[in-house]
Amino acid sequence: MCQKPSWDTRLRLAPDQEEYSRNEEVMLSCPKGFEPSFTHIKCSREVQSISTGKPVYREVWMGKGTGGAWTRIRSMVECVEAFQVVPGTLDASTTSIKLNWTCSLPDACERMQATCRLAGPSSPPCEAEEVTGQEMLHGQNGTFTCNHLQPFTDYSVTISVPPSTILFTWVIRTEETVPEKPERLWLDASTGTLRWQALPSCKGEILGYQLNVTTRGPQDGGFLQVERLMLSSSVTEQPLPAHGPGTSYTVAVRGLTAAGAGAALLEEFQTNSSETPDPPDVSSRLVRDISPSRGMAVLPLRPITWVPEAGSKHQLLVAATHNGTALEGACSGELQPFNASRPPDAYVAAVLNLTAPTAFVLGDGTHGHGFHNAPLRPGWDYTALLRLVRRSQQEETFTCVCYSFSVVAGQPPGSWTGIVTGVVVLLLLLLLFAGIVWFVLSRRRKAVPIKAKENN
Repeated sequence: MCQKPSWDTRLRLAPDQEEYSRNEEVMLSCPKGFEPSFTHIKCSREVQSISTGKPVYREVWMGKGTGGAWTRIRSMVECVEAFQVVPGTLDASTTSIKLNWTCSLPDACERMQATCRLAGPSSPPCEAEEVTGQEMLHGQNGTFTCNHLQPFTDYSVTISVPPSTILFTWVIRTEETVPEKPERLWLDASTGTLRWQALPSCKGEILGYQLNVTTRGPQDGGFLQVERLMLSSSVTEQPLPAHGPGTSYTVAVRGLTAAGAGAALLEEFQTNSSETPDPPDVSSRLVRDISPSRGMAVLPLRPITWVPEAGSKHQLLVAATHNGTALEGACSGELQPFNASRPPDAYVAAVLNLTAPTAFVLGDGTHGHGFHNAPLRPGWDYTALLRLVRRSQQEETFTCVCYSFSVVAGQPPGSWTGIVTGVVVLLLLLLLFAGIVWFVLSRRRKAVPIKAKENN
């Protein structure tokens, strides 16, 4: 006879007795999710020693697993977790869930299946399609993957034994991604306030909004301002910066999640009101004394005073272009010092503590810390940008006044005012000459009939 073994308390024996006769088979089982080291055991005996020529026996247990052969049990029989997720392999991306699994006992997981589905019902505006991934497990290890999922959505991954025994369940949220662009952006003309529709947290928790406002002056676009604002998720409106009549605005608003910024909604507006001083007009931005031979020009700089709390430290940038898009990027970009190997790039020509109007000689070749007032090249188009930057924790404002000109090869140094005056004088002389010719011809026409009368 064999006494009931004192192994793992979770083991279930059938039949469950205190003693078992020799060769009596006993079936072992465990709670769901666990498997015994042996599925069947039986009482047996083996020779322990020889005493006075006779064998002395002791009781032992034999065990049989899925292989079907009986073997001597030499250690405790336990309920072991048959299915295990390999530590560190449970991974969720924005559109999939993946896990690596192992089966501790041969063939113990053959009847198991893995499934994934929505953890709960979805509701507008964040409706998610039901996706059911299902896979029967085979072998002692493998990878279960559930694809075509929605970002930032809860899914349940279940390991079960059909038809209804659930072994394990995990609720896993897919990763965040960037949000969709806002659906509406409009200007309240009565208050001059920008408003946009709040974004739902469908693809990630909305952390805030990035608002970019590019302001262009009327007519020739000599005034340019770029504002970048970081706003909290609860803010859905912002006053539009007020400037002179006819000023145009390009506004871009986008949402932010932990994954980054989403696509921007772009709109353009134009206002006729003015609550701040107008930017300088064209006449105050005429570039004088352009000298191609010396590579220099004189800029009539005036401090930018209509930007509050911006200080007096101005940067003078130079770009070899008249292109509006390139100038916008130069005005709001992080610029590098002059690089002769990349002459078309915008560069910092000077840093000025500007408090009063001054005539600045551009291209005189002076160097400084982080800037180079490089000579201008004949035959090139240039735009000089006087820039004032204001930065805070939540806002960046780049204000630029543009001076566009061309360094024409063979053009003698002199004043544009003198050239314009010369042209005007020439036109007046031509008009005077035309008037004298007309007067002489008129007198001659009148004299011909009088002479004919006298002859008659």
